[in-house]
Parts: sequence; structure tokens; C-alpha cells
Amino acid sequence: MKKLGIIITDPEDWTARALTDAAEKKGFSPFVLDLRAAEVSMSSATEKLAAKKSTAVFKVGDVKLCDLDAIIVRDAGAGTFEGVSFRFDILRELEAEGIPVVNSPEAIRDAANKYHTSYLLAKAGLPVPETIAVQNVKAALRVISRFEDAIIKPVFGYKGKDIARVKGGEIQFSDRKVESSSLEAILSKLLEERGMLYIQKFIENPGRDIRAFIVGGKAIGAIYRNAASGSWVNNLSQGGNADRCVLTEEQKELAEKAALAVGTTFAGVDIIEGFAEKIDKEIKIKPNQIEGKPQILEVNGTPSGKGIFDAWGINPAEYIINYIENIL
Repeated sequence: MKKLGIIITDPEDWTARALTDAAEKKGFSPFVLDLRAAEVSMSSATEKLAAKKSTAVFKVGDVKLCDLDAIIVRDAGAGTFEGVSFRFDILRELEAEGIPVVNSPEAIRDAANKYHTSYLLAKAGLPVPETIAVQNVKAALRVISRFEDAIIKPVFGYKGKDIARVKGGEIQFSDRKVESSSLEAILSKLLEERGMLYIQKFIENPGRDIRAFIVGGKAIGAIYRNAASGSWVNNLSQGGNADRCVLTEEQKELAEKAALAVGTTFAGVDIIEGFAEKIDKEIKIKPNQIEGKPQILEVNGTPSGKGIFDAWGINPAEYIINYIENIL
């Protein structure tokens, strides 16, 4: 029986449980592992190399990670730089030992870094919102003024947290009230915390975005993520709700190319539809009657499968396990 490691931090997470159940149904022996409990011991390489054995022992509890046939990463865990780096080093080293790791640590790292994701997507010739990264307040104010309506995201953010929108000189946050400070003061504080500011032009949209789920290079389904009433953030974790979405051929192709550009085996690709043109305020047209050119917002390398399962009954975990079965 093939041994499959499933890297998690929350054993009650829907996707973690779905992966475990799908693995068992396929005849795998799943090991649910939290890398925050991992230990690594090393010894001199000479004797080990002569025996063609690893120079390190990787363990979580009693499980030796080099005994696994494959690893799926749901969540390696957040935390301090050294802790996160250590866990990703373990994944890289296990990959070097010949164990398939899905998604690869490189792909997860690139997808988690919104700035670098934007670079990879733009380099691949894929449409992204106009994006400018700066390292001082003066430059940030200049960019915001030119964009007129701008979004400032944390490069390593998640679940729609700590996103700011600046329009008409006023700033709003996705998950908290704005401090009674000037825009310049708030930007200075953000810059002090983050060291740089990742700024995108806000894309007028129908109050929703699209989350397309890709496995093995193919789109298996998609949902609309509708913003909560009065909100401009579409994340389900910020009060949004999901509806079924049937991708157009253009959207499907963009999502598949985006996952490939970032190097992910499975991914949630977020697409914004936008408007074809700016609508005159006097013209009463419903937003969902306007079709614009789709642009790619983000690529999530550790996506939840719950939204698409609730909307369609599509279980991404089954597709991921099938992929693992085919490569072993």
C-alpha cells in the first residue's frame, strides 16, 4: 500500500479531510502530518552516501518522511521567517530525495508571493491589473494619484485580510475600520510594517470575481465569489458567497496558463471580469450585463476545495489523488 503524506495544520479543515478520505478510497495509506512538529537529524555524509542512503532523518512523531511515496501540501503553516523557511527547506529536501511533493515548495512559494506571481504572469504574457511596487511613501502617493482607484495588498496576505482600497484620497481596509490618520501617515505605517507596497489599479467589476480550480493543467470547475453587501472584497472568508460559474473558453485558457506559469499542479486561479468600458453614471445598466476582458488577480497554491464542492459537488481532492496515483 502506497504511503501518502498530507501536510496540514488544521486536522478539521475541509480540504484536509477531503484529501484523506479520497486517498483512502483509492487504496493509499494516508498520514496526516503537521510540519510544525517535524524534527530533522543529520550525520556525516560519507557512510550514508556509500550505502546510498539519506544523510538526514526527517520525522514527524514516529513517521519517517523519507518512507513516504508522495506528499501533498495543504498547509505548511505560518509563523516566523525561520520557522516557515525550515518547513519549506524540509519539503525541498524531501523532493531532492526523490519523493514527489505536490504542490512543489517552489510553486507554493511563488504563488504565495503576490508580487512575484504578478511578475510570472506578466512574463508569460497573461493579462494582469496594472501593478507597481514601491518602497517609499512619495512614490506610493504618486502611483495612487495616477491610478485614481487603487488596491494595496500585503504580498504574503491571505483570506482577503489587510487589503486597502484608496479612492478619492480616502482609504478603506477590507477587515477593519480606518484609523483617524492622514493617508500619508497610514501609508507610512504600512511601509514600516511591510518594507514595500504592492499597489494595483482597481478593476471595476460586477461585484464578484471567479475562482477557477486547476488540477494537472486542466480546469475542473469554477465558482463566482460574490462580495458581501457594501463590500468590495470577494473572498468567501470576508463574508462573500459562492455561485456556480461556467467558464468561457477564454477564461478557461487563462486559468490553465496561469497555473502553468506559476508552476502549480493544483491551484485556485482568481480572475476578475471587469467592464468593457467605464460606464457613464447616468446610464442605468446593471453591472452583470457588462462583459469585460478578464484579468488574473492571483494564483493560490494551497486552495480550499470547499467552495467548489458546495456549489457544484466537484471534489478537487479526488482529482488531486488521481493525479498522484498516475505519477507513482
